Amino acid sequence: MTRRTPTTDVALIAGFAALIAVCAILPDIKTGIGVPYSLQTFGVLLTGAALGPVRGFLSVLLYLVAGLVLPIYSGGASGISHYSGVTAGYLVAFPIAAALCGYLVYRNRHGATQFTFVFTCGLLSSFLVVHTLGPLNLAWRADLSLKEAFSFDAAYFPGDIAKNVVMALVATAVHRAFPDLAARKRPARVEETSAA
Repeated sequence: MTRRTPTTDVALIAGFAALIAVCAILPDIKTGIGVPYSLQTFGVLLTGAALGPVRGFLSVLLYLVAGLVLPIYSGGASGISHYSGVTAGYLVAFPIAAALCGYLVYRNRHGATQFTFVFTCGLLSSFLVVHTLGPLNLAWRADLSLKEAFSFDAAYFPGDIAKNVVMALVATAVHRAFPDLAARKRPARVEETSAA
């Protein structure tokens, strides 16, 4: 990967959307503490950290749109009914979280290879977006108080911290292997012609 082109951007967007789908349909990880963890948010935040805000947002959006007809949501689910259920807030949060994570990582491109920096970007995006919109919708759809909804959501914090550790390890490795991934898109060269 030596330079950014529209073709490589489309391929990356589609490829990472497929990666999120694989992460989502893998069996949940049983933790023994009452809640299982899926790898879906790992895929979402990795997409943002690796691709940046725009491509990351579009990739997660592509995944969500594809999931309307394909069984690629968590647990092999699909369909528009998920956007009127108790987990809709999490789905809506995913592209925003990927965009925020990508923005934070790409804002300091030299930090894209630093574990602590990428981990912090992922954790901030997860807590500010996913763990805000998710329980807000949960409180609305499940007729819970905000305190009850956020308390329920808090059970997922340890898993998200662990997933962000792995995400930062993978994302920094990707940026070290492909330093041009975070390169700014070069403006098209305008050929100057002389009318004389």
